[in-house]
Amino acid sequence: MWITRVVSAALLTLGLAAGPAAADSTPSASPSDDSAAPTSAGTSFRTATEIDQGRTATANASAGDYLYWSFPADTGQRPTVRATVKLPAQHAAQTWQIDVYDGLRRRQACQYGAQTRTAAAGTESVELACVLRTVRAWSEPWANDPLPGTYYLRLTAVGVRTADLGQPMAAEVRVESKDMGGAAAVDGRLAEPLIPGVAMTQRQDEAEEESGASAVLSAIEPDDGWSSGWWSDRWVWTASGAVLAALAGIGGYALTRGPGRPRHVPPNV
Repeated sequence: MWITRVVSAALLTLGLAAGPAAADSTPSASPSDDSAAPTSAGTSFRTATEIDQGRTATANASAGDYLYWSFPADTGQRPTVRATVKLPAQHAAQTWQIDVYDGLRRRQACQYGAQTRTAAAGTESVELACVLRTVRAWSEPWANDPLPGTYYLRLTAVGVRTADLGQPMAAEVRVESKDMGGAAAVDGRLAEPLIPGVAMTQRQDEAEEESGASAVLSAIEPDDGWSSGWWSDRWVWTASGAVLAALAGIGGYALTRGPGRPRHVPPNV
C-alpha cells in the first residue's frame, strides 16, 4: 500500500513538473498577419526600423546601402535572424552579410548559419541566416554575452563592383526565437533591459521638473513585456526533486521498519 501511494505521488509530481518544462521548450508563437509589418529600413543605428518577432519586414533599396532594423529579445530566448535579398536580373557576383548588435552596439557572434553569402552573377536572390546565443538575464560587465533589450540587424553588401553600386534590390528580414527554458537560466538580472536612446519630453520647464517628469524609454519591447529574470522552470524541477526525495524517504522508512511491535502484555500474576 505504501509503495503504491509513493509511486502514484511521484508520477503525479513528475507530470506537474514536465508540463511547464514542455511549454518552455516550445518556440514563441508568431503572428500570421504581416499587413502591419514595416516596408522600409533605417540607414543607421539611430534610425533603425523597429520590427516585432515573427513578422516579415521588407524594404527596397540600392546595392551599397546599409539597412538597419531593430527588434526586442528577452531572457531565455535564442533569436534566429533570416534575410533574403532579391537582386536584379543583370549583376556581377555580390557578397552580402548580416550583422547583429545588442543594445550597447556590441557585435554578437552567430552560433551557426550562413551570415555571409556570395551571389553568383545573374542569381535572383541570396538567403542569409544567423542563430544567436541564448539571451542571458545577467552577465559579468567584461563579458560579451547577449542580454535582454534591443538588438540591431544590419544588412549590407560587402563585396560589390563599382558598376553594380546603386542597382535596385529588395530585402526581406524575419526574426524568430526559441525559448530555451531553465537550462539557460542564470542567477541575477538587469535592473533595466538594454534599450538605448530615450524619448525626452519636448518641454522641460520648472513645472515638469517639480512634478518629477523623467525620460521615457523606447517603446520597443516583447508583446508580453520584459521578463523579470528570476523565474524559470528550474524552480519547478527543484521543488519536484525535493518532493520526490521526501516521498522516497517516507517509502523507505515504511518498507524497512518492519511489522509493528506487539503491545506489552503484563505477566499473569
